[in-house]
Amino acid sequence: MFGADKGSIASTDDRMDGKRLKVGIVQARFNAGVTDALTMACKAELVALGVAARDITHVTVPGALEVPVALQALAEKAGYDALVAIGCIIRGETYHFELVANESGAGVTRVSLDYQLPIANAILTTEDMPQAVARQEEKGRDAARVAIEMANLLESL
Repeated sequence: MFGADKGSIASTDDRMDGKRLKVGIVQARFNAGVTDALTMACKAELVALGVAARDITHVTVPGALEVPVALQALAEKAGYDALVAIGCIIRGETYHFELVANESGAGVTRVSLDYQLPIANAILTTEDMPQAVARQEEKGRDAARVAIEMANLLESL
């Protein structure tokens, strides 16, 4: 059965060990109340999973559209086992929401694939601020877990 052999592919429990991992976080400052909470939850979960605080790099950019280029800069520096994209895009009355959501998401994915580096995408796309606030802590923690699990999975493949 695929995945049953713990010798070839790490189990899910093994993949949640953040010890020895180096993680970069790129945070958009737009909607800072939400992105600050996402970042705090993400950092706390990374540390809880064993990532040393000194092995977490945190940079900020103006908004979600700038997140991919900063991720790319971190990926080019090498040494990171995983990256996390953090932002908050709230629907407005214009097409701008779709543009920012689609382009930032595509950019994050492109950097991940181009550099074969896991990037947990925690750029929230919500209808309104209450939806964003309701998701900020959970999605921050989820992003940390995704980053750790994927870094360990790729290491084991």
